[in-house]
Amino acid sequence: MNKRIIIYILGWVLIVEGAAMQVCTVTSVIYREHEGLYFLLTGLISAAVGVVAVKFKKQKNMVLYQKAGFAATALSWILMSLVAALPFFLSGEIPNYLDAFFESVSGFTTTGASILTNVESLSHGMLLWRSVMIWLGGMGVIVFLLALIPKLGGQSSIFLMKAESPGPIIGKAVPKMRHYAAILYGIYIGLTTLEVILLLCGGMDFFNAVNVSFSTAGTGGFGIHNNNMAAYHTHYLQTVIAVFMMLFGVNFSVYILLIARKFKQALRTEELWFYLGFIVVSTIVIAVNILPLYRNDFGESLHQGFFYVSSIITTTGFGIGDVNHWPQLSKAVILVITFIGVMAGSTGGGFKVSRMIILAKELKKEVSLLIHPRNIKTIKMDGKSIDHNVTRNTSVFMVVYVAVFVGSFLLVSIEGRDMVTSFTAVAATLNNTGPGLNDVGPVGNYYAFTPLSKIVLIIDMLAGRLEIFPLLLLFSPSAWKKN
Repeated sequence: MNKRIIIYILGWVLIVEGAAMQVCTVTSVIYREHEGLYFLLTGLISAAVGVVAVKFKKQKNMVLYQKAGFAATALSWILMSLVAALPFFLSGEIPNYLDAFFESVSGFTTTGASILTNVESLSHGMLLWRSVMIWLGGMGVIVFLLALIPKLGGQSSIFLMKAESPGPIIGKAVPKMRHYAAILYGIYIGLTTLEVILLLCGGMDFFNAVNVSFSTAGTGGFGIHNNNMAAYHTHYLQTVIAVFMMLFGVNFSVYILLIARKFKQALRTEELWFYLGFIVVSTIVIAVNILPLYRNDFGESLHQGFFYVSSIITTTGFGIGDVNHWPQLSKAVILVITFIGVMAGSTGGGFKVSRMIILAKELKKEVSLLIHPRNIKTIKMDGKSIDHNVTRNTSVFMVVYVAVFVGSFLLVSIEGRDMVTSFTAVAATLNNTGPGLNDVGPVGNYYAFTPLSKIVLIIDMLAGRLEIFPLLLLFSPSAWKKN
């Protein structure tokens, strides 16, 4: 394994993170808060260490193979989270480092699961840092580096993109990964800016608009008020947030097709219609089911249903009320779409709609072969045959996903909490959703969990965001042997 290029990448990650912290330093200065000192010092030290790592034994060979790409990505996310926890811990706003680490991992993995019992007690700089982490984690820091650093723009960078981009399919028709990464971030910044403008038009102040938009864009769900999105009580603001949650759950390749005016090709995206179909059907089912709770006001129940469906299926995790009071059917629908997740190539988590489609088509193919064993069947998506490796990887991913989920559930259950809390806590962290049900519902948090459970859930958040395999590779001794 090429360890020098891994150190080089980690160095650039520290430089980017150190620079990002200075946004919070400036924010603290504006609001006259002393917490800016912790961002300044941590950021400068982080950047200095990063510069040393980048200059360390500089080499001409920047070839990156799959195992090095996966290892570099997994280590980057762990390192980012460890450093990001320091301002929380050093300032005393989160006095326990494990809790601070939990919060930072939750931010970068765009999970939105929090250990904070009183979010509003945080300083403005710390509140913004939570949102910045989500925004950086949404599209991915490695993708940002691919767009920024020429030396990482080669063909081998596909392994970095594969390790960080969620979903089973990465487009092979992209000749220049650096150019592709720049386009992705351009769309990401554009949509984020548009949401900020629309929220400002609805009367939201700039600080709130930026925090909400960053959390929405990264589908992370960190709010800056104790009552989360219920603090913005107008339907206009909540609807804007719900719509943008849905938009950030779309595969960014669809937006690239739309920009290129390939409208027919974009609309023929099979995964898009399944994704929108899940949202429409789930919203209607919940709206009808909760209708009595809202005095038979279908408009209000539809608003509530759409907001929560958009929030949960995109794994954002924003809330405007306590769903624990909803009927069992509505809670069951929420649990189901927690596992489905968003489209591949978006900023959201979950199992991914594309994997659901591939597995369903694979099942249909196997049933057909039982009836007609001599027939030759191929699985297609968007009119194109799916490579056998993709279907195999999807099946293997499902097996590993279930194994991780079961193992995590058993470990968290040692704590003795009720089954719904333990089950949904694992589901919410592994799928990067954030809130679950009962004690970890939209009005709950993860503060009271034991250190063992928090460590398990931290691993789940990382595994969910990196889609398990890059994280597993770190624990394989053979992966660290020289090529």
